Amino acid sequence: MPVAPDSWEPAASELSGKTLLITGASEGIGRAISLACAEAGAEVLLLGRNESRLESLYDTIMRTGAPTPGIIPIDLGSATYDDFVNLSSTIAQSITRLDGLVHNASLLGDRKPIAQTNASGWHQLMQVNVNATFMLTQTLLPLMELAPKASIVFTSSGVGRRGRAYWGGYAVSKFATEGLMEVLADELGATSNIRVNSLNPGAVNTAMRRAAYPAENPDTNPSPEALVNHWIYLMSDASEGVHGCALSAQ
Repeated sequence: MPVAPDSWEPAASELSGKTLLITGASEGIGRAISLACAEAGAEVLLLGRNESRLESLYDTIMRTGAPTPGIIPIDLGSATYDDFVNLSSTIAQSITRLDGLVHNASLLGDRKPIAQTNASGWHQLMQVNVNATFMLTQTLLPLMELAPKASIVFTSSGVGRRGRAYWGGYAVSKFATEGLMEVLADELGATSNIRVNSLNPGAVNTAMRRAAYPAENPDTNPSPEALVNHWIYLMSDASEGVHGCALSAQ
């Protein structure tokens, strides 16, 4: 299912007045989303494990004249539930509500047959791609309930909608992502102003894609910047009626 109508283009101030939290913001798709949302008027909270890269993105956003972003350096692979509780409490001290949450951070892990997959690597991948996603979402829901029209987007994958050999833990984690989206969307559908969707970016020229397909010419895939309007649409009020959908950017 596609995301935005083909003719849709964001206004210069499409996200003005909104506060959004974006995970995996320091590079690739997360960086492109963060910059584009900031340029569309949002206050973006940049979450990632590489603080120097987050600071570099902060400086880039400030040079555009966009609202001042926030930096949240945290390693999703080692963060505990208490860490997320404390994080949500800290965020609540500086903002009155959270209008959007983009779950973008993911690990690729080993591309091996299930029979050869390392158990410790499997657990680490699930921690980042599934457990941390659940914990961050749960602890931020009260802040999102305060927004009149909030949006959560889970970044999915084609291998999370149809299993494929040798994609192992990554594919399984993305099936879990889709399940989390569907369950949460069904729970919130009649009781909340929060809409919940998943988005499969498709093949994009990122470091993760190049690692997964080392023999592929990366220039055959669009850049992250070419696809950012899909996330802007889902974070904006234009997508108010879109809820519980498994969407695709390409």
